[in-house]
Amino acid sequence: MKSFITFILSLFGIKPTPVNVEGTTATVPPEEYTPEDIESILNDQEILPEPQDNKFRLPSKFALLIGINKYNPDLDANLNGCVNDVRSLYEILTDTYNFPHDNIRIITDYRATYNNIYDRIEWLLSHNVPGDELVLHYSGHGSQIRDRGDMDELNDSMDEILCPTDLDWDNPFTDDSIRHLFDMKGEGVNLTFICDSCHSGSISRSLIQPGSNDFEKPKFINPPVDIKLREGVKPLKIQKFAALTSYQKEISTSQSHVLLSGCRDDQTSSDAYIDGRWQGALTASLIKAIKINPNRDWTTIHADIIAYLNEHEYSQRPQLSGDDSLVKGRIIFGG
Repeated sequence: MKSFITFILSLFGIKPTPVNVEGTTATVPPEEYTPEDIESILNDQEILPEPQDNKFRLPSKFALLIGINKYNPDLDANLNGCVNDVRSLYEILTDTYNFPHDNIRIITDYRATYNNIYDRIEWLLSHNVPGDELVLHYSGHGSQIRDRGDMDELNDSMDEILCPTDLDWDNPFTDDSIRHLFDMKGEGVNLTFICDSCHSGSISRSLIQPGSNDFEKPKFINPPVDIKLREGVKPLKIQKFAALTSYQKEISTSQSHVLLSGCRDDQTSSDAYIDGRWQGALTASLIKAIKINPNRDWTTIHADIIAYLNEHEYSQRPQLSGDDSLVKGRIIFGG
């Protein structure tokens, strides 16, 4: 209607005067934009719905990379090399194994909270097309507490825990939680869990000072007294991350994923100064083994990791577990 009146007035040479009604129009100058580096872009990623339903897409590769250097200051537990571990693995996965950038989620430092880690593991395991290749990499502190399964704190076993940046001893991220999440893995989906952390009861990831391969300063998150005393005085049966299997009422002996852990449960994993920068010894040796020849299975890669750590006099012995069909004869990360 307004345009019709304007047309009629124009026939008589009359131009209507614009009316500025407060609150109806506004001029907004363009916002300033500062490009961010790749780490910031990756850290700002949100978990978005997949562009197409799983059943309508071809198999693909997905990864979740977690690196935590910065912890709640009350814990006095900061590390140095975990974010570098994430960068290194990201480059290997995208450059060597053709993981699409959009299929990788990265969370580091103060964003690596319990809830964020849990939600993104759920995101990773939601990809269930047979042939999907899934990688979960965690670099940070680990610890142990008395098993709280079924609310039975007096059971003679220990729960392994990951330590998110907001570690809460009353609500820890236990191996039981991880096992339940791993139950989401679809049939025919390949899952690899690389855990570059310590699994002993009192020592987590340790710190080696630059310029010295001999001096090792323990750096750990020790449970507070009220948590620690629940362990009692009896010898405890250690529950290993390597024992993560499909959660069943009956004990299962199969392991339908690959686990590469930083050390035995009675050892420490090192946060070390390697090749001019801080890195996890496990992740650094894994990257070196891959660069020798990426087209190998986990058993041969694991042998190279052990050889490198022995050569450089690290005491930790990374553990490899998984069914033979997953660790022998199959190129890692799907080739």
